[in-house]
Amino acid sequence: MLEKLGTEKRNEKSMDLDERTTFEILSLMNEEDRRVPEAIQKQLNEISMLVDQTIEGIKNGGRLIYVGAGTSGRLGVLDAAECPPTFGVDSSLVVGLIAGGEKAFIHAVEGAEDSLTLGEEDLKSIKLNKNDVVVGIAASGRTPYVIGALQYAKQVGAVTGSIACNESAPISREAKYPIEVATESEVLTGSTRLKAGTAQKLVLNMISTATMIGLGKVYKNLMVDLQPTNKKLRKRSQKIIMEATGVDETTASNKLEEANGTVKVAIVMILADCNQNEAKEKLEEANGFVKHAIQE
Repeated sequence: MLEKLGTEKRNEKSMDLDERTTFEILSLMNEEDRRVPEAIQKQLNEISMLVDQTIEGIKNGGRLIYVGAGTSGRLGVLDAAECPPTFGVDSSLVVGLIAGGEKAFIHAVEGAEDSLTLGEEDLKSIKLNKNDVVVGIAASGRTPYVIGALQYAKQVGAVTGSIACNESAPISREAKYPIEVATESEVLTGSTRLKAGTAQKLVLNMISTATMIGLGKVYKNLMVDLQPTNKKLRKRSQKIIMEATGVDETTASNKLEEANGTVKVAIVMILADCNQNEAKEKLEEANGFVKHAIQE
């Protein structure tokens, strides 16, 4: 039952929430939020295993697919949308599916999350295959849309993971790699966009970032596959090249131009003292890892 879930219980510390000053409310929220990373820490082994499987799946031609409803679905869509500009991947590599479709990102679509078949239909629409990794996201851990999606993913043979904010969650039983971050009661009863949402966002950050590192999208701690699609990102790209190689701004700018705006290629051109075509070849031989390309 919903009322028995930790995320739905009333928080004893906030019983007088409507009587507190603004500062007192914010202080309590901040105090509760600090507990989230501690809860995540207990799940690092599970998160690590899921990331390793995601890296392997993508290397085999698969995708990372997030499935959720409401806030959970929006967080999945958000994380997926950030991957192309940050890591230079195609928008089809990390996919966010939300119950009710794109319009549900802004406006609630009533009843969409209650369907066991809609999740399956959405996965069929993107031609789910056995190399894909499907991660179901639900704060309650019991959303039918997510359960249906995970059940179908298992039938297809795809790797399955889940993120819930309650223990012994139904979606955990449908996932090979279940992650349960027990965030417990919210300051505002049942408002899982708060601690639960924060926990989901942090875990999604971990999954996508660690996966991309494992795919060679990072050199040291620099996002070398960044796409310089606007003035701010072009400046950031130049700075990344400068940090990675020690050259001045003018040289970084020129090399970025020679590399047709590809940060990773510009870095290899400088560190391996080669031209654009040679840098591309080195990176291809090194499976996209800058550290291996410059060693070779």
